[in-house]
Amino acid sequence: MTVAPDQQAGALSRRLLYLLPVVLFLAVAGYFLAALWMNRNPQEVPSALVGKPSPDFALGPLLPNVPGVARADLNGSVVLINFFASWCVPCRAEHPFLMHMAADASLPIFGIDWQDKPDAARAYIQELGNPYARIGLDQSGRTGIDFGITGVPETFVVGRDGRICFRQWGPVTDEDTAVALLARIKECRG
Repeated sequence: MTVAPDQQAGALSRRLLYLLPVVLFLAVAGYFLAALWMNRNPQEVPSALVGKPSPDFALGPLLPNVPGVARADLNGSVVLINFFASWCVPCRAEHPFLMHMAADASLPIFGIDWQDKPDAARAYIQELGNPYARIGLDQSGRTGIDFGITGVPETFVVGRDGRICFRQWGPVTDEDTAVALLARIKECRG
């Protein structure tokens, strides 16, 4: 019995169809392996704002005795901007590092309380201490969106000219992250 050419072509296309998922899997796996071999750090999340002026913003104060923060406050010295929230567990974990940096007093730290209830944020600062020279309240989340944050905590180093030098995604809780952040601050100071 001979097989018609149409039947042979149909059988071949069915076999190829069965191989398609395997080929797709190998392509995706190859892409991820290549990314791992290129020494990419999954903790580094690039920001389109690095090297560009910080967004324009003006936020009212969270605490009565600590001023709010605005874009105009960033010019003239290198500053650290830390987005935080009282409901954020990693923010609590990084808070001792911020307190330690604030005690040094060589770098102003500005806090932006992101999408938080003001009373909860005030209780958070009262409980853990205030490392911030200025604290702005971003209840709507608009300033965070303008900075391109994906969540809290996120920290930005802003240069004397108001340009963003570096973005730290996630909490500064271990020695390696702290050393890297301090090195970026030093680079930004020039």
